[in-house]
This record gives sequence, structure tokens and C-alpha cells, in this order.
Amino acid sequence: MTNPTAAMLVIGDEILSGRTRDGNTHYLAGELTQRGIRLAEARVVPDEQPAIIEAVNALRARWDHVFTSGGIGPTHDDITADAMAAAFGVAITHRADATALLQAHYDRAGLEFNAARQRMARIPDGAALIDNPVSTAPGFTLGNVHVMAGVPNIFQAMVASVLPTITGGQPLLSQSLRVNRGEGEIAGPFGALAAEFPDLSMGSYPFIQNGAHGTNLVIRGTDPGLVDQAMTRLCALFA
Repeated sequence: MTNPTAAMLVIGDEILSGRTRDGNTHYLAGELTQRGIRLAEARVVPDEQPAIIEAVNALRARWDHVFTSGGIGPTHDDITADAMAAAFGVAITHRADATALLQAHYDRAGLEFNAARQRMARIPDGAALIDNPVSTAPGFTLGNVHVMAGVPNIFQAMVASVLPTITGGQPLLSQSLRVNRGEGEIAGPFGALAAEFPDLSMGSYPFIQNGAHGTNLVIRGTDPGLVDQAMTRLCALFA
């Protein structure tokens, strides 16, 4: 059985301008790996509806799941929900269940549930809400697209809400070997080894430490016996 695949779509001018560093993709990749879901692609787009629509339609057609972060807050530039509705060709309205959640949250906080905050209750038709235990404002799942906040701790909480609803695959295992040789020196035998194990993923990651070149060699796969076998061969090559 082939493991499910996923893509990440990061939405926000602040990421592209360098004002904010994206850590959500790194976090999601780790969580998906543990569940046997391969993060196969990641994109970053600005807060522009045509760009969001184009990207999400391309990604949802190609991969089993799409996770998005950013653009579901109360301000004018939070346009992700509208873009998702347009991408799927559905209407977007103030949902009663989302409105009730937010109304209760702001009542408890003693804050006005004003028009800006009510925008966060606008959900595309047919979507299922994603729980947000941090700040209440929900994300949503529409088709195979999971739409979540960009604030890291809220994004992480929403990921924790979504992942139990998704069927994973075999855990993705990884073993690595540090070799004090440059990539050019080890490329030939390492490539030959990779060809012997087509069901595994092998990668080389160079580094320079104290002026000396070295390489971290990584073997990944879902079959623990096969990973161990390849790692034994790798160690014998570069011991």
C-alpha cells in the first residue's frame, strides 16, 4: 500500500517579504512523517485571491491532502476563506455553529463580538470545522483541503485536531551516517547503493566544519528490515 501524500500551501505577504519566518511547514512535515504521510510539495503565495485559487486547485488535484496556513483572521487582508470558496465554486456565509463558538468566546472574555471578529465565522458551504482550542476561531476542511491559521501555536493545535481524522500509512523511518568526506568523493558508490535499493530514498547533505568537508548520508523508507540492510551496506562502504 502506497503511503498518502500531502502538500503545504503557506499564504501571506509577510512570509514573502521576509518579515515573518515560516515554521509551520517544518512542523507539519515532522507530524506527517510520524503518521506515514509524505509531504510532497510546499508553496508560498501572497495574499492575492487569484494566486491562492490557482495554487490550491493545482495542489488538491495532485496530492491526497492539502494543508494551508494563514489568512483566516478578522482583517481585510484575511482572504483565504473567500479564496477557498471560489476555488471550490461554493458560497460562503456566516455559519451558525462558528458564530456561536465565537460569540461564547468573546462573551467569556468580556469583549465585543464586532463585525471584524464576526468575519472569522464565515465558512464555505459544505466545509467541516477544525477545532481551535487556543483562540476558538475555527479552521475548516473542504474536500481534501485543510485550512488553518498562520499563528504557529494555533496552527499546531489545528494540526492536532485534523490528523486523527486522516488515514496515514506506514511510518517513515530514517537512519543517517556522518562521513568526513566531500560529496564528490562518495557520490559514485553512494549512487550505486541507491540504485540497489529503489524502494528507499537516499540523500546526501554536505557540511563544512573547521574547514573540513563532510557529508551526512540519509536513508529513508517504510520497511525497517530494508532500511537496516541498506544502512549496513552503507557503513561497510564508508567505514
